[in-house]
Amino acid sequence: MASDIKPQDVDMGRTGIENLPHNFITGTLEEVVKWARVRSLMPATFGLACCALEMMATGGPHYDIARLGMETFRASPRQADLMIVAGRVSQKMAPVLRQIYDQMVEPKWVISMGVCASSGGMFNNYAIVQGVDQVVPVDVYAPGCPPGPETLLHAILTLHDKIRNGELTRRPGEGANLVIEQRDGQAFTPVTLGKR
Repeated sequence: MASDIKPQDVDMGRTGIENLPHNFITGTLEEVVKWARVRSLMPATFGLACCALEMMATGGPHYDIARLGMETFRASPRQADLMIVAGRVSQKMAPVLRQIYDQMVEPKWVISMGVCASSGGMFNNYAIVQGVDQVVPVDVYAPGCPPGPETLLHAILTLHDKIRNGELTRRPGEGANLVIEQRDGQAFTPVTLGKR
């Protein structure tokens, strides 16, 4: 019975909560917050060119990013915490992109989708920004022209891993600068800028 237990029979160091298996109940608050952030990313719609078609296909029934907690693309930046920049960014669009980024809630992440958003692509001229990282800090770069839905899903899952592991707890204004591999079966084609 309970009255038969004596204080010297109980080892307080071995029966405490620290010896329980790690689960939802015993997890730290930080891990619970990371878990919630990974499963509730809300992307902002920012499709600028042909990459936007592939981004829309990712939201369709065949690839279904709803299973990742990203059911809808948000039209308001105040409801979004992930910006997927899909396509080339012109000099006129850069201030608008920055304004939308500044209006997003913290913490916020950016995926640069496609070679045009990442480096200006084949548009090496005065009208196109040569890399969206000159305007906003980029966390993950998704390569390709245009990158397929598989590549975008790989970029999203890479971002999930970095959020879950806490590798994206960064100072404001700096991106993680992760470059992923292309996953949609297209052959890798190196792009050389500035040479004719």
